[in-house]
Amino acid sequence: MLNCCALLFTYALNAQTDTLPDKVYYLSKLPAVKEDWGKRTRIMDGRTRYMPDFEVSYIQLEPGRSINPHSYTEVEKLLIVKEGVIKVTIAEQTKTLDPGAVAMAMPGDEIFITNAGTVTAGYYLLKYTSVGAVNHGRAKAAGGSVIVNWRDVEVKTTDRGFRREQFIRPTALFEKFDMHATTLRQGAVSHQPHTHRQEEIILVLRGTIEMQIGNTFRKAAPGDLVFLNAFIPHSLKNLTEGECEYFAFQWE
Repeated sequence: MLNCCALLFTYALNAQTDTLPDKVYYLSKLPAVKEDWGKRTRIMDGRTRYMPDFEVSYIQLEPGRSINPHSYTEVEKLLIVKEGVIKVTIAEQTKTLDPGAVAMAMPGDEIFITNAGTVTAGYYLLKYTSVGAVNHGRAKAAGGSVIVNWRDVEVKTTDRGFRREQFIRPTALFEKFDMHATTLRQGAVSHQPHTHRQEEIILVLRGTIEMQIGNTFRKAAPGDLVFLNAFIPHSLKNLTEGECEYFAFQWE
């Protein structure tokens, strides 16, 4: 009985250590590592309830340079352009992307990224696996890998501002992946504190927000990323003199 209890305690301790915390990840406070093609800033690297491997990096790609991230049969990739102009090719689909554009590569699909501008381009790259089985058929039925330019997304008016729906769709790793951009008017609150079973990321694009995470309140500015584990109470308020804008995406 004692050995069993000790084993359970060790497992619980390791689970706590391996789980990424709910918090604001401040991009400007993280170190950037020089690479042949530019710089890489590691923002998150660990595991979550639904993702055994979850890595988020910010890539600064110099003009004319290219990157071909390794393709794995169990890894999805999500790319979000922050600044500059990049050309992305995924599964024979090529588009030139401006800030706000997103691209999602299904497991096994090659992705090739080139800085197509004259200044350094910056983008976030998320790589992750799932606790569920890879379902290539589900991904294919939903349309496979996807590239969405910011200017091509319909803008819908809400009672708090505006909303752009990048996509809500199944992927190879999740039954539903929901990604949208919200514009909040000055002083507006996105929603009252609430919880849900989905994990979620908030990525600030414009303005300053106050993020409630459990019982704590933290400010976040453009470039900062908020990670919310499943069932954590949260809410978001616009502190800007004017509009704020952010991506929100979650999976289940």
